[in-house]
This record gives sequence, C-alpha cells and structure tokens, in this order.
Amino acid sequence: MIGIMADSHDNLTKIKKAVEIFNNEKCSLVIHAGDFVAPFAAKELDKLNCQVKAVYGNCDGEKLGLKKAFSTLGEIQESPLIFEYNKIKILVLHVPDRLDEYMVEKKFNIIVYGHLHKPKAEKKDNVLIINPGETCGWISGKGTIAIVDPKTLSWEFREL
Repeated sequence: MIGIMADSHDNLTKIKKAVEIFNNEKCSLVIHAGDFVAPFAAKELDKLNCQVKAVYGNCDGEKLGLKKAFSTLGEIQESPLIFEYNKIKILVLHVPDRLDEYMVEKKFNIIVYGHLHKPKAEKKDNVLIINPGETCGWISGKGTIAIVDPKTLSWEFREL
C-alpha cells in the first residue's frame, strides 16, 4: 500500500495518527504533497516503517531544516517530484496548476497533489489523480489521508 498525505501544517496530533494508520496498513511508501510548515512536523514521520517521498509546499519556508529532517526519512525537493515505484510512474506536485499539461504527456500512473485542502480522486485515462485532502484539519475541521493500492490503483480516504 501507498500512504498519501498533504497539508499537515504542524498539526502533530494528526500527523501522529496518520503515521499510525500508515504503519497499520503496512504502507511500503508514504508520499507527502507539501506544506509541512516546520521541520519538527516532518520529524514525526521518523516513526514510519517505510520511506517518504515529498515536495515542498507554498508554506514550507524553512527548506534547509526540512531537507535536514529528511536525511533519515527519504527524499524532499521542489515540485514536481517524478519517480518510479514498483514499475508505477508517480508525479507529486503541491499546487495542481499544470495537471492538464501532465495528463497530455501520458507518462504517469499516479499524480498526487495537495494545496486545495479537499480530498478528491479520479481515474482519467488510466491515471489516478489524487489529493488526500488536509492532514491538519485546520480548514475543514477534519484531517484526511489516502491509502492507495498500487496493484489496482484503487483508493480509500481515511479520516484522522
């Protein structure tokens, strides 16, 4: 399973709950689509039993601190992050402003984005496009994450 989260905005309680769910689901990868905010929030992901791939969000100002926090976690970089995982091509963005362009390229199996704080997923031309919503719950009042089955590209949103 692949765990997906975004927009955690320093909410340690929700991040801890997300880590617990990802570990219980035996996720072999967690993707964070940006807006940790502070490096101490990223350090909570040290308790995951898998690697993390992430992009910076528009609220991630302390990038050097986040990069240092990721030295034991996995990888964080500016958006877009493109990688292959078990023969699945994945694109990770924070702001979904170029989704149409990426869809035209037809190079990805999964496109992950954040920023909008609303969970949304759809399959379009055999591509899963997914926003896990806001992990923090600050705007909507409920934190959410997503779990994706990499074999079927099916997904489930989980409330924290």
